[in-house]
Amino acid sequence: MLKKPTLEKINPDFGSSLLVRKHTSFLPNSEPLWHHHPEIELVYVDKGRGKRQIGNHVSYFTNSQLVLIGSNLPHVGFVDRLTTSGSETLVQFLPDFLGKKFFTIPETQKIEALFERAKKGIRFNLGIKKQLGPKIQKLVELEGFEKMISLLEVLNELALTDDYTLLNVNGLAIETESRSRDRIEKIYRYINTNFSEPISLEEISNHVSMTVPAFCRFFKKATGKTFTKVVNEYRIVHATKLLTESSKSISEISYECGFNNFSHFNKSFQQFVGKSASQYKNEIRNIIQ
Repeated sequence: MLKKPTLEKINPDFGSSLLVRKHTSFLPNSEPLWHHHPEIELVYVDKGRGKRQIGNHVSYFTNSQLVLIGSNLPHVGFVDRLTTSGSETLVQFLPDFLGKKFFTIPETQKIEALFERAKKGIRFNLGIKKQLGPKIQKLVELEGFEKMISLLEVLNELALTDDYTLLNVNGLAIETESRSRDRIEKIYRYINTNFSEPISLEEISNHVSMTVPAFCRFFKKATGKTFTKVVNEYRIVHATKLLTESSKSISEISYECGFNNFSHFNKSFQQFVGKSASQYKNEIRNIIQ
């Protein structure tokens, strides 16, 4: 039986208002598939691979990532694996960890705006990621006042840069009532488990005790996307992972990901990734070489 999404409890170390952790080896994710917390979360992976889901945005990264996740934005653990020299640094803190008004003064208002953008999930691009990655990793070695000041410097740089992409722009309506959010989260859990097989509207509607028309209206209003589009996005994200790691043919990968029509797979891949599957595979091969 699927459990309701869990509100994760964040416990900073004694005497600290924020939590900083660094993982240098892969830890199997013990958290629920889908969880949220009032703390803002900054995640930096320098060398690793994994699937990320932030709101209804799903993607797969193959080298490094720097993301900022806003308060109560549902998300999934990220790292599938770290390389032998790779690490994941996690920073979690409440939006008002320095007081209710600290980020409303003129000197810090841009950071407050950053926190507002983070409600949609932010992926920072290569330039700012390379610049701030080492400083984020360094946070784990600092204590007290020095840690707080260094984090503020990182947040200020993130607030000033335009080297980023919003992930959940028109996606999951996070501010919905608890019952609706629970239902959406239950749907995503089901998709994540079953996307490689056909999922009919009747099947998923029954799973959340709704009629098909009511389900379609609810899902489109909550996510801004049709159910079919979201399922295909899951399949394409899994395909990018297989194209990176597997020696199987593109045709074999398309069927393994749940597409029963190869031309439909090619068209969907082009629309979602912005290039053909063969082009994507060749580019990945060149990068690895």
